[in-house]
Amino acid sequence: MNREEKQTLVDELSEKFQSHNSFYIVDASVMSVAKINEFRRLCFNRGMEYKVYKNTFIRKALDTLGHDTSEMDAALKGQSGVLFSQESGSAPAKLLRDFYKSQAYGRNVTPKPVLKGAYVDASIYLGSNQLEGLITIKGKQELLGELIGLLQSPAKNVISALQSGGNKLAGILKTLSEKEAV
Repeated sequence: MNREEKQTLVDELSEKFQSHNSFYIVDASVMSVAKINEFRRLCFNRGMEYKVYKNTFIRKALDTLGHDTSEMDAALKGQSGVLFSQESGSAPAKLLRDFYKSQAYGRNVTPKPVLKGAYVDASIYLGSNQLEGLITIKGKQELLGELIGLLQSPAKNVISALQSGGNKLAGILKTLSEKEAV
């Protein structure tokens, strides 16, 4: 591969990093070809992309993000594959968890592919022990939905109180008018 091809690959990877709000770096080096193909199929079915890159290409592309990504150097050891997601930052973590469950790993066996690091909305998470925390991360749309729901709830309470109060008031007036008629 000549220098121009390498630079083209780094530029493509940089564009992917900038267009995706989250990506995970995983190591699938000890997996069989059949298992890697099964993992790629699961990624494709969920709208994600998994591709293996050289660590130097990943490092150069990370430098173009405009954030301090030097912490990710710890994840760039050995073979590295990048899992891209357009969805929430938790989608790749859920995919990994589901893949682990489908493979039925034992207690003393490290699940593969191994999560080495994740970049979610300019935050960096390192190590496979971060997987459970990453699963609970809410996406931008989910947070906006919750915020709108919280903002609407006081208005809904006032409206329902006025509506129910009106029904009570009408009932009281009806009862008073019936008493006067008697």
